[in-house]
Amino acid sequence: MGIFELFKKRDSGEAQQAALESGLGKSREGIFGRLSRAVAGKSRVDEEVLDELEEILITADVGVETTVRIIERIEARVARDKYLGTAELDTILREEVAALLAEAPAAESSSELGMLFEKDASGNPFVLMVVGVNGVGKTTTIGKLAARLTAAGKKVFLGAADTFRAAAIDQLEVWAERSGARLVKQQMGADPASVAFDTLSAARAAGADVAIIDTAGRLHNKINLMNELAKIRNVMQKVVPGAPHEVMLVVDGSTGQNAFEQAKQFSAATQISSLAVTKLDGTAKGGVVIGISDQFRIPVRYIGVGEGVDDLQVFDRARFVASLFGEGR
Repeated sequence: MGIFELFKKRDSGEAQQAALESGLGKSREGIFGRLSRAVAGKSRVDEEVLDELEEILITADVGVETTVRIIERIEARVARDKYLGTAELDTILREEVAALLAEAPAAESSSELGMLFEKDASGNPFVLMVVGVNGVGKTTTIGKLAARLTAAGKKVFLGAADTFRAAAIDQLEVWAERSGARLVKQQMGADPASVAFDTLSAARAAGADVAIIDTAGRLHNKINLMNELAKIRNVMQKVVPGAPHEVMLVVDGSTGQNAFEQAKQFSAATQISSLAVTKLDGTAKGGVVIGISDQFRIPVRYIGVGEGVDDLQVFDRARFVASLFGEGR
């Protein structure tokens, strides 16, 4: 079955919701399974219950700072209402996490693609630069996104600017063939900025809608990383003024606190516009999405909840909370 048939078959509503709920199953059980055991035999939310909840959220990689904020919100409700039964704790927790996420910057979107992906007034392509360390699913995320874009009728160019790994170039080439995107590459070890220049030049000449630039996934040293990304940015702006229009950091949700550290390092090295959090299926660390969104104040654009092309989902805060906390609980 081809890539376009896959997209024609999918039900973008119910099917995606089911995939999200399935992908977050381990995280949901990790939080509520432990919470149920913690409140067993207790009738009200007291200090001991809150201490247990704090440990559960930290273990789920929500992050210490965000966990403290959630606990403080619940404490304020306990103080205000004087009495809260443990049966209400699930609902209260869901409401407070939803409120916390609502305060974080939202990724503006006018379509199910997750962002506008529109040419500028001069007809130049929308330029997306993707950053992240090796192994987080960066190239796969680019490939899945290219597939969604071409299925939506967009003309897409991919730039293989991760020239330090032959496997990265080969992998991106496979995705280009699958999705119908056009790949621009050079030999391994070539100057990444040169690849970015060639990609944007070719995309502009061909009247492409979108150009996506893959970059090297190395946290070698912050100064080198900063210089390399700055050079790529400067070269791209010579071809398309204002490029890149978005810089998306891809992090592996299953790594928990390592994802926080990566977000910190890359935010220091370059201006990050958005996040994609991958590999949330098969892990109990889904809380990392809450913590990263809250602490870094960077919009979460996409989440990955499976291996399929359509398992790269546009992040919907309400849908995420409903799936993580179980709407029918």
